[in-house]
Amino acid sequence: MNTDLVSVIIPCYNAGRYLRACVESVLRQTYQNLEILIIDDCSTQEETHKVLDELEQTDSRIKIFYLDKNSGPAVARNEGIIRAQGRYIAFCDSDDMWHPAKLERQIAFMQEKRCALCSSSYYIVNEANSIIGIFHSPSKITYQMYKRDNKIGCLTAIYDTKLLGKKYYMPLINKRQDWGLFMRILKDIRICYPVTQPLAYYRKHQNSISSNKTSLIRYNISIYKQILGYATLKACLFFLFGFLPTYFIKVAKVKWDSYRLRKKQTLNINVDY
Repeated sequence: MNTDLVSVIIPCYNAGRYLRACVESVLRQTYQNLEILIIDDCSTQEETHKVLDELEQTDSRIKIFYLDKNSGPAVARNEGIIRAQGRYIAFCDSDDMWHPAKLERQIAFMQEKRCALCSSSYYIVNEANSIIGIFHSPSKITYQMYKRDNKIGCLTAIYDTKLLGKKYYMPLINKRQDWGLFMRILKDIRICYPVTQPLAYYRKHQNSISSNKTSLIRYNISIYKQILGYATLKACLFFLFGFLPTYFIKVAKVKWDSYRLRKKQTLNINVDY
């Protein structure tokens, strides 16, 4: 079993309500050789500062860094990438959580498949930690597939810097920056092999940065221009005829799979570590 260091990057902004559960889910990993890099983006909540201070005292693997000014999640994650000491880089947002075996299973899978980028399926949970849905990842994600829609949940992604180097960073936009990062990687390596088992818990709530889908349109177009080098007209046409059909199919599938999950089990499914 590969025991190389994993750097887990957690951007944080006024996340006191969920941050502790997020970090504890990482500390509970069966794969223990890790460092947790929490990048605080100038939080203003006293609760967040209190949680950060307490977490820093609980485990020497927790390292907290403070940005000089509020700069957004892309800058925070890029700061984490710069400071990461591990061979593997993974991401978890401050309101999300991991399954205890996530790192162990994904890194073993990466070693077996000799792949540089890996993701997984994930559950969708609400603010009360009840599972309300599921995203099933395909068994293979190609560059051409990924251009049409983001099929890699940032909270599930791990990449190998020994194979890829540390030359990849997130584009400096407010949303969809993770899509841009993994698109840059896939543009070079062409394929990602996900673990199809759900290994993370994505929290869906009203304040989630990705909850307002309408506002993401301009960021999609920005990604096509920045990462793919498309002119504005081509980016708009690709969004209309490349992204949207694939996106609506994905949304329908997630809703159907989530409905089937709720029918099989009770409606109030608490996250169990």
